[in-house]
Amino acid sequence: MPNTLKVTNPATGELIKEVNIDTEEQIQQALKDGHEAFKTWSKVNAHERSRLLKRWSQLIQEEKEEIAKVMTLESGKPIQESLGEVDYATSYIDWYAEEAKRIYGRTIPSNNESKRLMVTRQPVGLVAAITPWNFPAAMMTRKAAPALAAGCTFIVKPAEDTPLTTIKLIQLAHEAGIPEAVVQCVNGYGCEVGKIFTDSKDVRKITFTGSTPVGKLLIKNSADSVKHLSMELGGHAPLIIAEDANLDVAVAQTVASKFRNAGQTCICVNRVLVHENIVDEFSAKLAAAVAKLKVGNGLEKDTQVGPVINSKGFDKIVTQINDAIDKGAELLYGNQFDANKEKGYFFVHPTVLKNVKEDMMIMQEETFGPVVPITSFKNLEEAVAIANGTPYGLAAYFFTNDYRTGNYLHEHLDFGIIGWNDGAPSAAHAPFGGMKESGIGREGGIEGMEPYLETKYLSIGGL
Repeated sequence: MPNTLKVTNPATGELIKEVNIDTEEQIQQALKDGHEAFKTWSKVNAHERSRLLKRWSQLIQEEKEEIAKVMTLESGKPIQESLGEVDYATSYIDWYAEEAKRIYGRTIPSNNESKRLMVTRQPVGLVAAITPWNFPAAMMTRKAAPALAAGCTFIVKPAEDTPLTTIKLIQLAHEAGIPEAVVQCVNGYGCEVGKIFTDSKDVRKITFTGSTPVGKLLIKNSADSVKHLSMELGGHAPLIIAEDANLDVAVAQTVASKFRNAGQTCICVNRVLVHENIVDEFSAKLAAAVAKLKVGNGLEKDTQVGPVINSKGFDKIVTQINDAIDKGAELLYGNQFDANKEKGYFFVHPTVLKNVKEDMMIMQEETFGPVVPITSFKNLEEAVAIANGTPYGLAAYFFTNDYRTGNYLHEHLDFGIIGWNDGAPSAAHAPFGGMKESGIGREGGIEGMEPYLETKYLSIGGL
């Protein structure tokens, strides 16, 4: 087993840096340090925790350009998207810096004159996080900020493909004055570090963003010590276009959602369901818009679609495209590749498929790539049945200017995040999370603080 992680640029295959893998002993020591630090950090007053978080956010913004470049180098995403992610990442720190001062308790009117009833909140303890490669900054701060704001200590294992962004952000947290044992980073392989986290008695909460199968394993392995869990898992987002929709808006928002980070986001559009009376017009407009997208190295400022992260992701995308075409899907645009497994770079050009059927792999499995499968529906009931017909329930989108259609779809779609004429619903001040096998709990908004807090009830008698 190697003792370093080789971080490479997926646009060129070039080695960026080698990162030392932490040994089990080092990780165990970090967990002990975090557990011990909780005893003091949890007693730091909320206003001081807020001040330190604000300072952390400020330092990140001061080094925004450098962080974005590192992010693009290790993840491949276009530099403009990386710059936007730095802002997105600090928006969570800013939000929870304020929420730290709003962790309220309450008194409950008693049914007994001699009693007083009180409810207080306290942090859960040491939090262990496992974060994905596709948003190496924002997915970490979305977890760390509420944890630290609540008074928890925090340790994160970033994805093996993209550890450099996280390492930099943790360094800046320490420069901001947050003690080193309070917020830590360890590096290694997920299957090994995850087991250490779930087995540890010092860890009281696991928070994970990634695939559903891995999430299920973490849930099972956390059962023996009954840890708190937050799971943001896989998605398979449908986008429904009603007959009355503004097609220009729908096309623009579909492109914005689908091709962000080369389609490698958990809430990006995976299935496009269009009313049969407008499917031809929409498909033609979408293919024309997709043909204008610039594919290239993320460091080039005009690049809109970068590479996919690695050979495993590349192979999955190619397999899904071939399966769909073999089963009768019509290729409207794309199905072009620029990849070299020996050199280590993988580009999939934006692809649009029409007449896609439910028995095709691309309609049943999350793609995580720049491919749009289009199918048609006759009525809203059929559209909802197709949309809800997978185990996933993270994000869904629909386009209509009829409030009755909009209300119907909102009420009947089993998804935790829904965009109505909106392909970009994420925000630090709004709850993010899924239903069914897409997760447990919510991140963002006032809801995002709850998973890091325990509720304690006190009944005072003899008054």
